[in-house]
Amino acid sequence: MIVTYYGKQFFKIQLGDRTIAYNPIGKDSKYKGSRFGADIVLSSLRHPDFNGADQCAYGDREPFVITGPGEYEVGGIFIKGFSVPTTYAGEKKINTVYSMVFEGINLCLLGSLPSPDSLSNEVKEGLGEIDVLFAPICGGDTLTAGGAYKLTLALEAKVVIPMDYDGDKKILEALIKESGENTETVDKFTFKKKDLEGKEGSVVIVNPA
Repeated sequence: MIVTYYGKQFFKIQLGDRTIAYNPIGKDSKYKGSRFGADIVLSSLRHPDFNGADQCAYGDREPFVITGPGEYEVGGIFIKGFSVPTTYAGEKKINTVYSMVFEGINLCLLGSLPSPDSLSNEVKEGLGEIDVLFAPICGGDTLTAGGAYKLTLALEAKVVIPMDYDGDKKILEALIKESGENTETVDKFTFKKKDLEGKEGSVVIVNPA
């Protein structure tokens, strides 16, 4: 599995010969996006910062787009979405937290989660055993670095990948401090299930492409 980060909450996740786009930045967003062909697009929030699915069509490749809660199965990839109320850009919205399982690896994509207490016990149970957690750390209407790491430990995630910090090194340093220096920085996060064995609350910072 290969994880590439494009800023904000935008990731490309490559699973074998398939590509998933998570929260692609739309063309009407103030943030700079990127274009590539994807097989599946997950969008956690209805806002141009997160719903640029049209940027992920390439040639004859039209992605399967998921924009809300429910259970989905696409070519052996199993996805669950859970709705959680949030606030974004001053507006009350519904954020979707996703669990995506492929070949025994469980990725949890939190989207714009407001606080560690936003996840009900029912949602936590539905997310299952998390291998890699994608968590916002910018504060404001979403998780702070401290809150994100607290939730990482509460969910017993093996690895957390921070997102939505807009290149702010102070925010990253706050997360590193929380983790006790249990951190690595990479340009792309490439791993297999066995590489996660024995990890607990490891921080992997993926440099924006």
